[in-house]
Amino acid sequence: MTEKATSEAPACGLEETASESAYVPPTEPSGDTAAPQAPGGEQAPGGQQASEPQESSHQPPDPAASAAPAAPAATDPALPREDVPSAPLLLAVEDVSDSSVTVSWEPPERLGRLGLQGYVLELRREGALDWVPVNARPMMVTQQTVRNLAVGDKFFVRVAAVSSAGAGPPAVLEQLVHIQETIEVPKIRVPRHLRQTYIRQVGESINLQIPFQGNPKPQVLWTHNGHALDSQRVSVRTGDQDSILFIRSAQRADSGCYELTVQLKGLEAKAAINILVIEKPGPPSSIRLLDVWNCNAALEWTPPQDTGNTELLGYTVQKADKKTGQWFTVLERYHPTTCTVSDLIMGNSYSFRVFSENLCGLSASAAVTKELAHIIKTDIVAKPKSFVERDFSEAPSFTQPLADHTSTPGYSTQLSCSVRASPKPKIIWMKNKMDIQGDPKYRALSEQGVCTLEIRKPSPFDSGVYTCKAINVLGEASVDCRLEVKASATH
Repeated sequence: MTEKATSEAPACGLEETASESAYVPPTEPSGDTAAPQAPGGEQAPGGQQASEPQESSHQPPDPAASAAPAAPAATDPALPREDVPSAPLLLAVEDVSDSSVTVSWEPPERLGRLGLQGYVLELRREGALDWVPVNARPMMVTQQTVRNLAVGDKFFVRVAAVSSAGAGPPAVLEQLVHIQETIEVPKIRVPRHLRQTYIRQVGESINLQIPFQGNPKPQVLWTHNGHALDSQRVSVRTGDQDSILFIRSAQRADSGCYELTVQLKGLEAKAAINILVIEKPGPPSSIRLLDVWNCNAALEWTPPQDTGNTELLGYTVQKADKKTGQWFTVLERYHPTTCTVSDLIMGNSYSFRVFSENLCGLSASAAVTKELAHIIKTDIVAKPKSFVERDFSEAPSFTQPLADHTSTPGYSTQLSCSVRASPKPKIIWMKNKMDIQGDPKYRALSEQGVCTLEIRKPSPFDSGVYTCKAINVLGEASVDCRLEVKASATH
């Protein structure tokens, strides 16, 4: 049994016909077979002159193959039936294009006692009597493609198995093979950025390149809002795979729906592209000052008559002080047609203007108020609140008392306490209830309510009870402590 494979045998020349019995040793299958010519110079389907078979220069001839016939011939009645193969099975057309046909078959049930040498494929033009071999030599393949056919060719196909004893009965394809032009259904591939409204500004160029498919080349038609294009403004160039629409300087009248139609033999594809050509809007029609109060001014204006062929994004409101004349933006992309401008400075006069805005930007001019908004400065009278002075007077009180202290003779020591009083109190230091002010041995300090008594080089005689007394007009207070000066031990 032979394996199923795709191969195309070389075409025979004019001198090689179905009646030849001997042939040149087979070459390698090339996968390509040109359309053969019929005997007597009649061209086989496709009208192409078949090329002469090429001899193989690197393979030795096969003695068994050299005895096999090149085309199916009548089996010799003297040969036993078992010596020749039976007809191939399941002959069918695999593919038909506008210049080729591919057929396939299955090996025969009976290969013959002498073995199978290959297959010979033959074609017969519609209305002709002679079968013309496609391959002059048997080929061990079960699928073949015949190329170089012409559109309009009609022919029958048969294939026969060949052994050393001869060709067996052929398998004939019942239906007629018709070579027709391949038609590719037209399709339009709209680029992604053109699937939504394509926006351009006045004066810019429009260049649309729309790819399409279709074979043979389809007819391409453009329309604008259902009407033919104006050739004075719009140019169209159509190639094999795309169509280009070009407008050098776009105007607002070029806005609308452009429809591309691709037609091919009753089939068609359509695509619609929406183009919007816009420009800057006009200013608001009018503006007036409604009211002025305190530091506020109310404005009102009317929409512009020309929006620039597109929707407005809003309004820009500006103010200018009469003194400086500089404009400052108060509101941007503001949609209502009334507004209140606040935080104006008293004593100044203001002008206001309003711009319209769309995708192209602000309008070239603005609507300006005719009258000024005067922010009147009102008289301000200061009304101070009555102030009640707080009385901070306080009798003396000690917040930190004196602490008992032990000292060493000959080393100065300090006694400290803290007192709070208003007005500032008088501080008196006493030892054993006796006033010690004026004694050079003692130094009294008082700062920020902290009272300190320094005893210079005390001796045991300075031991005793020390008192600090604070006195003001509201009262007095005192604190005591004991100081002990220990005599140094003698050895």
